[in-house]
Amino acid sequence: MTYEGNWATVSFTVKVIRAESAGFCWGVERAINIAEDYSEKGYQNVYTDGPLIHNNQMMEKLSQKGVQEVGSYEGQSNLSFSEREREKSVIVVRAHGIPPERRKYLKNLGLKFRDATCPDVSFIAGKIRTHDRRGYKTVIFGDAKHPEVVGLLGYTSDGGYPIKTKQDIDALPDLGEKVILVSQSTMFTHEFLELGKYLQLTYPSAVIIDTICGATKDRQKDLKTITEEGAEAIIVIGGQHSANTRKLAILARQQNLPTYHIETAKQIDAEEMAQYQCVGVTAGASTPIFIIDEVCKKLENIVPLR
Repeated sequence: MTYEGNWATVSFTVKVIRAESAGFCWGVERAINIAEDYSEKGYQNVYTDGPLIHNNQMMEKLSQKGVQEVGSYEGQSNLSFSEREREKSVIVVRAHGIPPERRKYLKNLGLKFRDATCPDVSFIAGKIRTHDRRGYKTVIFGDAKHPEVVGLLGYTSDGGYPIKTKQDIDALPDLGEKVILVSQSTMFTHEFLELGKYLQLTYPSAVIIDTICGATKDRQKDLKTITEEGAEAIIVIGGQHSANTRKLAILARQQNLPTYHIETAKQIDAEEMAQYQCVGVTAGASTPIFIIDEVCKKLENIVPLR
């Protein structure tokens, strides 16, 4: 909108409120730095067992530096390398972690091995392993098919029990007196606490350990801050297959605001966004800063209709 007077012409553009926590979490940044470091050191091949992070644009950028994704999203496929491919090569474990058996398998492939599992995920694995050795049954709040949960379940002696709802808890077999509940690191805190209380109705002595990472909690908190600061709509940036990004989009919709889950600035509809004077922007833990910058810049060049 433009106001014309005797002295000046003033144009107003969309105000953007950018979440402080938007962008890489430290675990993702650490994994990327590890992979890039091997590339810069002259390693002929830097392989990652499945996508290092859940962001297509960043994986494409890494591929230009010689970092190659092999295997599948689930990280369970068989891998084969020729003698030439093994020369000066390294295989890097992604930030989500892997089961112990997968680690053993990768180490026996004949390549240099480097574990880039997020330390927060390793902490959860340690808790599971310690309690499993003490005879505890493990219940994990999370998506059973997510790579992080697949990896964590590998630290249980009986396969563990992934749950997402109260109905899943009701369907559990008799676990005995020793039960531990942990969470996939990117879940909703309020849901974990609610399910923890519900689990204790059946297993009063269950050990409840909140293993949702600090970065995830910051994103959830910042999203509410954006709403309180006057955002009329929220843009959530990140891969469509990124668990924490999808959850951010769900939480944004729960604020009763129009929510747009996009991967890049190209997906912004300028005419659509022109109906808002103030837009909040947040991003998943695997979303690179350059994409967030591009989205904010494009929004800040849009002139509202009102």
